[in-house]
Amino acid sequence: MALAERRLKLDMPIESNGVDREYYTYLEAFGRLMAGIAPWLGSVGGLAEEEQLRLELSKLYVEAMDAATDPNSPDYMNFASGYQPIVDTAFLCQGVLRAPEALWNPLSERVKRNVITAWKSTRMRKPHFNNWLLFSAMIEAALYHVGEAEWDPMRYALKQHEQWYVGDGIYGDGPAYHADYYNSFVIQSMLLDMLRLLGDLYPDWNKMKPSVLRRAQRYALQQERSISPEGTIPPVGRSLAYRCGALQTLAQIAWLDELPESMTPSQVRCGLTAVMRRMMDAPGTYTRDGWLTVGFCGHQPDIGETYISTGSLYLCSTALLPLALSLSHPFWQGGAEWTSKKAWSGQPFSIDYALHE
Repeated sequence: MALAERRLKLDMPIESNGVDREYYTYLEAFGRLMAGIAPWLGSVGGLAEEEQLRLELSKLYVEAMDAATDPNSPDYMNFASGYQPIVDTAFLCQGVLRAPEALWNPLSERVKRNVITAWKSTRMRKPHFNNWLLFSAMIEAALYHVGEAEWDPMRYALKQHEQWYVGDGIYGDGPAYHADYYNSFVIQSMLLDMLRLLGDLYPDWNKMKPSVLRRAQRYALQQERSISPEGTIPPVGRSLAYRCGALQTLAQIAWLDELPESMTPSQVRCGLTAVMRRMMDAPGTYTRDGWLTVGFCGHQPDIGETYISTGSLYLCSTALLPLALSLSHPFWQGGAEWTSKKAWSGQPFSIDYALHE
């Protein structure tokens, strides 16, 4: 609502251990939130109360996109200066690709031109040689998807990440393996979305689709097994302030209805819900005005790297992707214990096998 009313920069606090985050934090908040809730905004049906809320938020989104990309707006966002905007323009593009009927089609022609200009302004900087390659590629994918003739299919992120695959469902973050959640925050999710929408354009991209999906399914299975009986996940690696965004791949595979046969949708729902409650219900998670604070479980400012600020935290919304599933979907039907809860209570559970390719 603050962005739709063009007062986001006035209202949103900036908590960070870094400097100059005011140049980037607003686009971070907008882009990352849209990446998470776009499928729900694009869904239909549900309870009357939910439909009404979706309608209201969809209208606010249209005004917010105008405010963010109108050069005359007090909330005009920085797409063109520094490297960070490459990241969060990509998350915004990912949201548009996940639900174009809700995030692109309702925009006026004027706003669409402003959005395209903003997206293209990120091209002036070179991405880092790691997961950042996917950010530039995602922006180009979105430009293609909205009908821009001037898009760059030569971005080599897809083939480069094939070279960085280390096995058993895991990609390196660049040439080296990193023990963190960036496979979920960025790598698996963006590979899936880009190939799902653009994979048929070229034979070599199309050939990648089955293996990328199998790897994401394997990684999602690993994520489900990492949820402890108490609804916690290991605090490993950097960017832990993204909270339950660490489970984006599990949420995404559930949303896409591509869960491995060994997992039921209801056990994934129960596991995800347990983690979200442990994280998001912890005291100190929100400011008095409802903004997220830096932390993994509650307010823990010391875990915020210098690139983390208030806007960064909204990547947690990507755990909400299954909200787009219909009420009749098995995801919402009944309760089921997730793997670790069964294992640690002496119940039968399935053997785990590595992915062999």
